[in-house]
Amino acid sequence: MKYSFLRFSFYTMAIRSLLCLLILVRLSAVYGQLCPRFYDISCPSAFSIVNSVVTQAVAKEKRMGASLLRLHFHDCFVNGCDGSILLDDTSTFQGEKTAVPNKNSVRGFEVIDAIKTQVEAACPGVVSCADIVAIAARDAVVQLGGPTWLVLLGRRDSTTASLSAANSNLPPPASNLSALISSFQSHGLSIRDLVALSGSHTIGQARCTNFRNRIHSESNIDLSFARARQANCPSTGGDDNLAPLDLLTPTTFDNNYYKNLERRRGLLHSDQQLFNGGSTDNLVSFYTTYPIAFSIDFAVAMVKMGSIEPLTGNNGEIRKNCRKIN
Repeated sequence: MKYSFLRFSFYTMAIRSLLCLLILVRLSAVYGQLCPRFYDISCPSAFSIVNSVVTQAVAKEKRMGASLLRLHFHDCFVNGCDGSILLDDTSTFQGEKTAVPNKNSVRGFEVIDAIKTQVEAACPGVVSCADIVAIAARDAVVQLGGPTWLVLLGRRDSTTASLSAANSNLPPPASNLSALISSFQSHGLSIRDLVALSGSHTIGQARCTNFRNRIHSESNIDLSFARARQANCPSTGGDDNLAPLDLLTPTTFDNNYYKNLERRRGLLHSDQQLFNGGSTDNLVSFYTTYPIAFSIDFAVAMVKMGSIEPLTGNNGEIRKNCRKIN
C-alpha cells in the first residue's frame, strides 16, 4: 500500500512538472512589461497572504472560487486589468459595479478587501489591487482542483472606471458565436482562448434571468435538462434563483463543462454556441477528450487575458483601499 501511494505521488508530481513546463513554453512570448517575480524583494509575503485568505474563503464557500475568477475576467475586459471594477460609487463618481453584467452578479469584493488589508500591513503602498485580483483568481482555480500558472505582476491601479465600457465590453449570456469571437479578438484573444476560457464555467452558478429564455424557448437543448432547470427558473419570476453552470461537478474545476455542451446541456445560450455546428465544435470535443490539453490552454489563456492593457510604470497608482482612489 505504501509503495502504491508513493508511486501515485511520483506520477502526480511528474504530471504537474510537465504541465508547468508546457505552460512556460507557451508563455514565452506573452510576458511584455509584466514580470512573475515583481514583488520578490518589495513584498515577498504577497503570494502567501493572498493564498491564505483565498484558501479560507473557498473553504467557507466553494462558490467563492468561481466568483474570484469571474472578478478578474470582468476587470480585464473593461479597459484592461486595472482594478477598476473594485471602485465603489460615490456622490461624484460612478463606477462599474452597477453595470448590467455586474449588478447583483459580480462578487468577492470582501475577499479582496481582506487580502489588501493584510498586504498593506506587511508591505504598505507596494502591491496593487489589480495584481491581488489576478493572484486570487489563480489561487481560487487551484483550490477547486484546476491548473496553476505563473501570474505576471506589476499592474497598477486605475484612478477611474467606465460604466459604459462595462455595459458594452462584457459579452452577454445571449451572445451568438460570431459575437463571442469578435469580443475576444478585440481584446487580443484567439478563438482557442475563447473556448479555453469559457471552460471556467465548469464552476460557479448563473442567475435565472440569464438562462430563462434558453431553457424555455430554445430547441438545441436536452429536454430532460431543460425541464429540470425549469423547476427552479419559471417563465416568470425567480430572476435571482441560481443554477450551477456545470450540473455534473459544479465545485470542481475539470473538463465536464465541455461534456455538457456535447450533450446539449450548456446552461447559457453563449455556452451552447460553442458546440452548435460551428467552427468551435472541434475544440470542444478536443477538450472533452484531452483534459490536460484544456488545463494547459486555460492556463496560457489566463495569462494572456491578465495581460490586457495593464497600467505600468508611472501610470495609475497603488491604491491603499481597493474601493477608492487615493
